[in-house]
Amino acid sequence: MSVQTAELTTPTPDRPGARWLPVSMAVFAAAWGGNEFTPLLVMYRQDGGLSAVAVDSLLFTYVLGIVPALVIGGPLSDRLGRRPLMLPAPVFAALGSLLLALGPHSLALLSVGRVASGVALGLSMAVGGSWISEISKRDGAGAAAGARRAAMSLTAGFGVGAGLAAVLAQWGPWPTVTPYAVNIAVAVGALVWLTRTPETRARPAEPGRLLDDLRIPGVAHRRFLFVVLPVAPWVFGACASAYAVIPALMAVRTSGASIAFAGLCCVLGLAAGFGIQSLGRRIDDPDGVRGVVLALTVLAAGMALAAAAAAALTIWLSLVAAAVLGCGYGMAMISGLLEVQRIAGPDNLAGLTAVFYSATYLGFAVPAVLAWVSETYASVTYPMMFGIGVVAAAVCLIVVVAAHRIDRRTGTDR
Repeated sequence: MSVQTAELTTPTPDRPGARWLPVSMAVFAAAWGGNEFTPLLVMYRQDGGLSAVAVDSLLFTYVLGIVPALVIGGPLSDRLGRRPLMLPAPVFAALGSLLLALGPHSLALLSVGRVASGVALGLSMAVGGSWISEISKRDGAGAAAGARRAAMSLTAGFGVGAGLAAVLAQWGPWPTVTPYAVNIAVAVGALVWLTRTPETRARPAEPGRLLDDLRIPGVAHRRFLFVVLPVAPWVFGACASAYAVIPALMAVRTSGASIAFAGLCCVLGLAAGFGIQSLGRRIDDPDGVRGVVLALTVLAAGMALAAAAAAALTIWLSLVAAAVLGCGYGMAMISGLLEVQRIAGPDNLAGLTAVFYSATYLGFAVPAVLAWVSETYASVTYPMMFGIGVVAAAVCLIVVVAAHRIDRRTGTDR
């Protein structure tokens, strides 16, 4: 595939070493828009206009925007350049927040708003991360710095978005509008700043078929199927349990500040997940499955604590459960990404990573499934369902260990 070598003349910020910052800001705004809704689930539940199942389904709805943007955004940006695919991200982030602000009692508007927020986040993860890495390399910072900057931008957006939205909804004016208005302002500012960022990807002179670019070698790899996929849905399944299910159950004990408590659970879980990732890199064993095993072990412990918290309904135990589930999220994320990097070749790393991310977001269906089971089968309690989660994590652990041992015996581990 030949590539055009024409000079890229897009305007750049004044300081070359800071050229990655506008992209980082756009990623931050999209992550903010994706997670600001989470602590507000309690508010929508208490409003009474929507059922618990409908509210929790909205947490999963934005996956319908994330997955297509993840899978298609990367290959398209390889063809068209980073700018054409990343510039719409803050636009979709602002649009998503606008629709959420306009439709607090409309399931249709809320659903479309969540999908738009998902598109923004998917484009940011698939395109923004690559753009930040490429700019960092050009400025001499290296690939590791680019990956760290992209992860920092996402995590900061997730945490700040959830925390500030919870505070504004709990104590600020117009709780169903103000949190989203702030994100709209941030997204618009990011869009204006992003227009000054240099293009880093020249268009191929002979791009070939897009369908060929969407084919991802490695998806059928045994290691991916039996080590990576068993842990992937737990990434955001743990998050959703920590800052969606637990705060909803604790609403009866935190009625004076239930939205703020949901935000606290969210920030606590994300902080724990972010903190354990550096440790996870040291624990990971390239020749084994130590990282994935630890992730599933911590997740099982988190589910057990969530079951205890759901039964006791004590604030301190709920916060401990949220923190442990956050650690499980962080370990599952970093161990899964490291496995993907070892499985993938240089030409399919982005695609296989996108598939992994898509599988992780399936975990956001957990709150809706638990709410549906609770409403449909009154005898099935949340402590029982979290107990089933412990068993499910143990089953996944057995699958991972067994697959690794079989692969080592047959010499097909990598």
